[in-house]
Amino acid sequence: MHLHLGVINDSMLHFKSKVTYRVKYFIVSMNGSDVLGLLMVYVYVAVLLLVSERLPEDKPNLSRKFIHIMVGNILFILPLFQSRFVITFLAAAPFIVLTFLISPYSPLKIKHRASSYGHGLGLVYYSISWTLMAYIFFDRPWITGIGIAAMSYGDGFASLTGQRFGKTTYSVLGDRKSLEGSLGMFLVLLVTIPLVLIYYSQRPDPIIILLVALTATLLEGLTPKGLDNLTACFGAVAAYLLTTGVGL
Repeated sequence: MHLHLGVINDSMLHFKSKVTYRVKYFIVSMNGSDVLGLLMVYVYVAVLLLVSERLPEDKPNLSRKFIHIMVGNILFILPLFQSRFVITFLAAAPFIVLTFLISPYSPLKIKHRASSYGHGLGLVYYSISWTLMAYIFFDRPWITGIGIAAMSYGDGFASLTGQRFGKTTYSVLGDRKSLEGSLGMFLVLLVTIPLVLIYYSQRPDPIIILLVALTATLLEGLTPKGLDNLTACFGAVAAYLLTTGVGL
């Protein structure tokens, strides 16, 4: 029995030392560009949170969607990152925890208007999407940019447009949406996706852009409970991969 426990302890110590070595390796290998990227991400998000708290209190959805849309501008910071580990586990993944802590489901009960209105876990799904894309498409950041654009600019403006002009409404599992909001999302993506591709020196193809925007819009319109931050994002990415034939 003692021998068996000794083997387990040795294995655990070996695993711990291996993980510690890899973490130290990645941290030491960070260059100035990675550090600048991290600083810009955290400072930018902190500024957005502060500004959102100063928006009119009688319009809580405005504060939430301000964060939702403006965080999308992080896609323009992605080229600074030179390490997959840094962008995934130091820049993106921590926001899964942070957004959960300000959600209604947090054990800490930290209140912030950005998550106290609408879908409580919407921003958490947002962070999960960014983290997964940052890891999978680290070498092709424009694909990550397309996904971020779909869930930030697209989904964000769908909500604002629907709230302001939505008359033709429907319900998806109790989640109220509108055709006007979907149209707003579609038009916004027709503009923003080409801008993302041009920023990353990729040639915009009108047919591909049309199909990507349409796919993201349809999935957003059919997905309830804040899960559209997952479906619109990965739907847009899947449509881009399929239509361009680049694959994972």
